[in-house]
Amino acid sequence: MTTAHSAAARRSAERPDANGALRGVVNHPPDVANGSSADVLRRLELSITRRLDGMLQGDYRGLVPGHGSELGETREYSAGDDVRRMDWNVTARMQLPHVRETIADRELETWVLVDQSASLAFGTAGCEKRDLAVAATAAMGFLTARTGNRIGAVTLEGERLATVPARTGRVNLQALLHRVVTAARIEHPGPSDLGAGIARLGASMPRRGLAVVVSDFLAPGEWDRPLRALSARHETLAVEIIDPRELSLPDVGVLELRDPETGATIEVQTGSAKLRARYAEAAAAQRADIARRLRAAGADHLVLRTDRDWLLDLVRFVASRRDRVDAMARGRR
Repeated sequence: MTTAHSAAARRSAERPDANGALRGVVNHPPDVANGSSADVLRRLELSITRRLDGMLQGDYRGLVPGHGSELGETREYSAGDDVRRMDWNVTARMQLPHVRETIADRELETWVLVDQSASLAFGTAGCEKRDLAVAATAAMGFLTARTGNRIGAVTLEGERLATVPARTGRVNLQALLHRVVTAARIEHPGPSDLGAGIARLGASMPRRGLAVVVSDFLAPGEWDRPLRALSARHETLAVEIIDPRELSLPDVGVLELRDPETGATIEVQTGSAKLRARYAEAAAAQRADIARRLRAAGADHLVLRTDRDWLLDLVRFVASRRDRVDAMARGRR
């Protein structure tokens, strides 16, 4: 999808919504393009620890709670169980399907794929998409590393992939996030290969853990298959970054649209109500297809928008996810 870079588009996104609230007046992440890396990370840590720490995480549970990897007891299969946990030996002996319970891991290794391709350097509301990508990565780091867990990262920088090894400790986390912030400040022209980035992420995870993919998922090419393979081995979270101008066009007359990865430009007459309706319909279909592909791959799906409070969206997602996991656990008893 192309993106619109214009002052008119930004002003349109800041107009009051139907409820009279100004969309821009929400808790937005700091601008990675301005200020020092230390200042950006300090502000992010302050926001995350004040509003999220203690609300989302127990002593040993990850940001996205899963079943763990340590084998436990078997029990009879019930509707809704993950078929990947089927114990075929017990099933064959008992002549009834059984699944193997697992014990929550005492140590969690988290890896994050951070998409820093050119399409993320765009935003018409309170921040750019790359700011949200950095904020999401920081949230994963601060919330999972505080109990001594390891965290590593893969950055997708245009056509280039860079890997930051997983380590423990605050110093290593700060170094990792500094690398992510630095990469977000640089333009990365050229097409990006999200599928290759996900494959690199999977190859970097020798043990079962939490895999997080932060992207707008607008990259062309096949990324479903590597994501499905990643989800088969790890708890996987897909964080989709969206800007409102990618979903609808403002009525601002002639608007120049530019593909940030190829540089191709086109002028569009946004005064046409029919054209705006067709664009909105196509954008909605595109996002619905992305959501369908993520579900089919077995990944949890979190949407963060540049015109909404990203911390509130994160809290709601994790609370909903944990309620669902707890309900499934109660239903098995």
